[in-house]
Parts: sequence; structure tokens; C-alpha cells
Amino acid sequence: MLIEDDISISEMITDYLTREGFIVVPAFNGEEGICKFLKDSFDLIILDIMMPKLDGMEVMRIVREKSLIPILIISAKDSDVDKVIGLGLGADDYISKPFSMIEILARIKAAIRRATTYSNDNKKEETNVIKIHDLIINSNNFSVIKNGKSIQLTAKEFDILKLFVTNPNKVFTKAQIYNFVWKDDYFGDENVINVHISRLREKIEDIPSQPKYIKTLWGIGYRLGDI
Repeated sequence: MLIEDDISISEMITDYLTREGFIVVPAFNGEEGICKFLKDSFDLIILDIMMPKLDGMEVMRIVREKSLIPILIISAKDSDVDKVIGLGLGADDYISKPFSMIEILARIKAAIRRATTYSNDNKKEETNVIKIHDLIINSNNFSVIKNGKSIQLTAKEFDILKLFVTNPNKVFTKAQIYNFVWKDDYFGDENVINVHISRLREKIEDIPSQPKYIKTLWGIGYRLGDI
């Protein structure tokens, strides 16, 4: 589904993706998008931020209460704050206007591929349970427990955490994290990695500003802390 109030942009994206074999359902404001989302099933949502009736952030909040469907934000608001807010509410990726159709197609395919891979992995039986200090990471049911309390992680937050705990002696650059977790080429947008690492720390660290699980190596990347 494409939720975009600019008719010319909506038609351009719809026409291009249709030629690429996608079925695109357009909506021209947030309320219409939510109505269609509740009535049908979709593989991905392309979502503009600045829209009438319901803006993109509110649409995303409502969608995330019901579904983990991939959400790709497109917006002319290209500030770090907007990216942090958007990704923090559950967006999977962010593209700034103006954008090329080749780029948006690549990101759509990558988002759907990641969602499909995670869904298939979620069905596999794994017995691997890792305990690090006061964290228990269970790959069988994708759960994380800290001091006996369940922590709700997104799919990517879990994959990032699992990447570190299964490679305790390895340092990962941002490009490597993106390649392993997103399973796609790194576009060089550090905000995607920064936001996910920050939100993961908020959930698993006692003091997020003084992390003990995921350490930053300035100018290099991240590694699991010496716990």
C-alpha cells in the first residue's frame, strides 16, 4: 500500500512499481490508509509523513499496534530528528525526497526480503539459548528476558543483539551490521544503525548512556562488552 497525498508522486510510484510486477493500492491521506490497512492484507506500506487528517507518524503508531508489516517512510523532511522519530516508532527504512525510482525499488525489495527471511526463520526450531549476565536470549521463540522480566524487542533489535552475543570477540562496523541484519548492501545512512543501537540499549542496558552489553569503538564500530 502506498499512502501519499501528492497525487503526481503517487501516480509515478504506482506506475513504476506496477510495471515491476507489484500490485499497488494507493491511499491519499492517513485515514484512508488506515481503513484500507484494516480491511486487507499487504506485504509492505510506503508511507509519507506530512499528510492531511492523520500524519504518517500517527498512521505508523496505529499500524504497529496491530502488525509488524515492513514500513518504508518517504518524506521531504530530511532531518536527523525526523529519522529518529520515524524509525523509533517502527519504520524499517527511510527515503528522503527527491528519490530515484531505482533506489525505492531496491529498498522495497530489500524490506520484503528481510521480512520474509525473518518470518521463515521464526518457524524454524532452534534450541540455542544464550545467557549473558542478567540477559537470557532465546532463539527458539525470539524472546529476551532480563532479571526475570520479558523485554519486547523488534525483529531487527533482536537480530542485532543476537549478532553480538553469538560473536562475543568480534568488532562489527556499521556496514557489517547492516549487511548481517538487513541482509542488503549498506547505503551509508548511519542513522538507521544509530537509531536501532540506541533503542536496543534503552531496552537492555541498566544505564543506556553507559552501556555494558554493546560497546562503541569510536571510528570503528561496536562490540559485545566484557561482561
